[in-house]
Amino acid sequence: AGGCCCCLAAALPLLLLLLPAGCPVRAQNDTEPIVLEGKCLVVCDSSPSADGAITSSLGISVRSGSAKVAFSATRSTNHEPSEMSNRTMTIYFDQVLVNIGNHFDLASSIFVAPRKGIYSFSFHVVKVYNRQTIQVSLMQNGYPVISAFAGDQDVTREAASNGVLLHMEREDKVHLKLERGNLMGGWKYSTFSGFLVFPL
Repeated sequence: AGGCCCCLAAALPLLLLLLPAGCPVRAQNDTEPIVLEGKCLVVCDSSPSADGAITSSLGISVRSGSAKVAFSATRSTNHEPSEMSNRTMTIYFDQVLVNIGNHFDLASSIFVAPRKGIYSFSFHVVKVYNRQTIQVSLMQNGYPVISAFAGDQDVTREAASNGVLLHMEREDKVHLKLERGNLMGGWKYSTFSGFLVFPL
């Protein structure tokens, strides 16, 4: 704690100049870091994390609040299976509506986490004129996390939908896989979306 106070004392005049006018400075108790609240968060920490932060030799970690991650993909046409989709049973999307950060790869239809954090995912997969029951799973690093089913034989259109919050490490991968049923026809208007809730 003593080293932290020393580094803050040395850097405080410069930090105050960088803060906008009227920005409050709040001192916390001895067991917590001292935080200056403004457009950026400056935390004096004896062991700061380098993940997504700029760290000086004094141990001052400056984290930007502007790191945003979000994607939403859809199918604009009915899906006809290719050789690859028949082999991997991956559900492919052909149009990106949102891809902030460019972490969703349209060609592979895989999202790659840019950093450790809590992420939210949801999917809505439509089957059309298909009397088979389908099972769609959200896969994290090749393992199913959640699934959804659609199996009503008396309707022409039905959707398998689900959503989840996931703890992900940097470079973890997420995609949708058809675990049961077939890929013939349908799938138009299906969607797959996700975003970073908060980093860890």
